[in-house]
Amino acid sequence: MSDLDNLLASREMVLVAGSGGVGKTTIAAAMGIAAAQRQKGKILVLTVDPARRLATALGLDEVGNTPVRIKPAVFKRAGVKVRGQLWVAMLDTKAGWDELIRRHAPDAEVRDAVLANPLYQNITSRFVHSHDYLAMEQLHDLHATGEFDLVIVDTPPSRNALSILDAPGRMVDFFGSRLLRWLTVPYRSRLFTVASKPFYQVADRVLGSRFLQDIADFFVLFQAMENGFVARARSVEALLTDARSTFVVVTTLETAPSHEARYLAQELVQRKMSLGAIVANRVLPSALATAAAAESADALRDRSDRKLAKAVSAELDDATVGTVDSVLDQLADRFDDVALVAARETERRAELAALTPAMLDVPWLTGDIHDIAGLGGLADHLRVDSTLR
Repeated sequence: MSDLDNLLASREMVLVAGSGGVGKTTIAAAMGIAAAQRQKGKILVLTVDPARRLATALGLDEVGNTPVRIKPAVFKRAGVKVRGQLWVAMLDTKAGWDELIRRHAPDAEVRDAVLANPLYQNITSRFVHSHDYLAMEQLHDLHATGEFDLVIVDTPPSRNALSILDAPGRMVDFFGSRLLRWLTVPYRSRLFTVASKPFYQVADRVLGSRFLQDIADFFVLFQAMENGFVARARSVEALLTDARSTFVVVTTLETAPSHEARYLAQELVQRKMSLGAIVANRVLPSALATAAAAESADALRDRSDRKLAKAVSAELDDATVGTVDSVLDQLADRFDDVALVAARETERRAELAALTPAMLDVPWLTGDIHDIAGLGGLADHLRVDSTLR
C-alpha cells in the first residue's frame, strides 16, 4: 500500500489544511475517492470552506448540512471502481447554531428564549468565529456517532485553519472574559452606577430602544449554557490531539504557499497534533533542473534545420511547420526560466519533506478537475511513490 492508503486506513479523521488557491478542496475530495477505492467502510468528505467548491469537484449540483451518498452508478459511469461508500456534506452555520442551543440549554424555557431573542441570528453569525467553532462541533458529533469509518475534512485557508484549531479554546476563554461579565450585568439594575446610566441612555437613543437590553438578555441566557459549551469544547480539543486524528497540509511549491505550509506544519507539531503528510500540488519534474535537460534545450536552440518542426507538425492537426518551429524556438529560449523554477521547487520540497513523515507530490495536470473521473486520476497520482518524477 502507498503512504496515502496507509494514512487513510490508520485514522478516523483527516483534516486537510492549506493556503488558498493550492487545490486543497480538490485534494480532499480525491482523498475521499482514494479511501473509498481501498476501504469497504463509509467515508465522509466534509467541507467547512464557505466557497462551496466541494460540490463542483464531486460533480454534484449542491452539498448541504446533511451527508449525501454518491451513488455507485456515478462511479461506474466515471470508470472508477470503489469498495466503500463515499458521502459528502457541508457545514450549515444556521442549522449548527440552532442545534447547539437545543443541546446545551439547561431547560426548554432557556432554549426557547434564546431562539426567540431578536439579536440571536445576527449575533451568532458573527460571534467568536462561529463558523470555526461550529465546524469543530460538527466534527465531534460525526466522530461520536461512529456512523462513518473515516471523516475527511476540507478546512478554510491556513490562517483560518489555525482559527479552527483555536476555536474550542476561544469559546472557553469567552465564558471567563470580562466582556461577558460586562454584557450580563442586568440592564438598568441596581449595580449600574449613576455615572454609567447616561451612557446607556445615549446608546438607546443612537442604537434604538432596548438595544443594550436585548444584548444583555441574550448573553444572560447564553451564560446559562456555560457548562455544556465548556465541557464540549474540551472534548473537541482532545479529539484534535487524539491519535485517531491527523492533518494533511496541501501546498504548491511557490514561495508564499510553501512558506504558509511550513508555518502550519510547525504549528501543528508545536500543538502536539499529528501531521500525517504534506501534499505538494502542481509540481514541476525535478529532471527539468538537471544538466542533461539544459543541454537538450541548448541543442534545440542551436538546430540548423526545420526537420524537427516538420516531424512534430506531421503529428498535429492544423499546425503548420512555421508555427511549430516558432513554438520550439520559444521553448528553447525560455527553458532556463522553467529550469530555475524547477530547481527552487526542489529546494522548497526538501524543506517541507523534513517536517513530515510522508511527502506526496501531484504533477501539473492539464485542465481543471471537476468530476469523479478526474478525482480518481488525481487519487492515483497521490499514491505514486513520494519522489519527484
